[in-house]
Amino acid sequence: MDPIFNTAFWINEWERDKSSDTYAVHKGFSTRDYWDKAAATYDKSKKEVQDRRLEKTLGMLRQKGLLFEGMRVLEIGCGTGLLAVELARNGADVVALDFSEGMLDRFYKRLSPDLAGKITILREDWHTIDIKKKGWENQFDLVVAFMSPGVASSASFFKMMACSKNGCAIRGWAARQQHAILTDLWEKIMGSALDDKPQSILFKINLLFSMGLFPDIVFDTVEWNQKISLEQEFDNQMAFFSKVSDKPAEVLGKIIQKYLESISGKRFILKKQKGLTATAVFSVKPLI
Repeated sequence: MDPIFNTAFWINEWERDKSSDTYAVHKGFSTRDYWDKAAATYDKSKKEVQDRRLEKTLGMLRQKGLLFEGMRVLEIGCGTGLLAVELARNGADVVALDFSEGMLDRFYKRLSPDLAGKITILREDWHTIDIKKKGWENQFDLVVAFMSPGVASSASFFKMMACSKNGCAIRGWAARQQHAILTDLWEKIMGSALDDKPQSILFKINLLFSMGLFPDIVFDTVEWNQKISLEQEFDNQMAFFSKVSDKPAEVLGKIIQKYLESISGKRFILKKQKGLTATAVFSVKPLI
């Protein structure tokens, strides 16, 4: 059998990726501490919010028959709640979960009284949640995970699919231009050049094809600028490198502080976020 149509092949390839820089980078972005710190800098610019492509996303879901009045939605890694709120406004009853208290604090501030009864917000870690005890197996019309570290392994991805009775939607980086701060600090702290490839979205898409699930896929170029205080960026980088490096916190702090002070102007840092995202919407039932 051609390996590209072999499900086991793609699961194995996904596992092999754990030896790469990409996997280490993902680990740095996978902790509560990182997202609690990063939450303060999210959705601060109009361009950043536009690049979430909310209207385009809703259109894809409608076209696939996955957006209708009274539907049940589970969102894994809901962040500040942008998508969950739009789904609720379009008639969905949404269970939105995230493990970051910082992100959920931003979500609660966004939630208007008229939608409070349409959205259930849970502070949960997708990796540890028991979907059988929750009664979530085959219970949701749509399960969504956009840019979520919660579904970065094949096991967590299959767990996501097991909760859907109709369809799923995923989004992740297909290509990304890492900002100079991360690449420079990676070299200083890890002792090598950063070799970060696209993350797990491409494994997910190929795995779906191998299973006879043919997703609708769109790619979008995204680009926005962030203005972050030196203190906030220090906290972000400490949370990241504390997960990927074995250096003591005191040593990490000195390296990061010295570098950030060398590039900051008036105690603020400008960061450009740029890359290519892939969004895949698919039925959980094979077409053939």
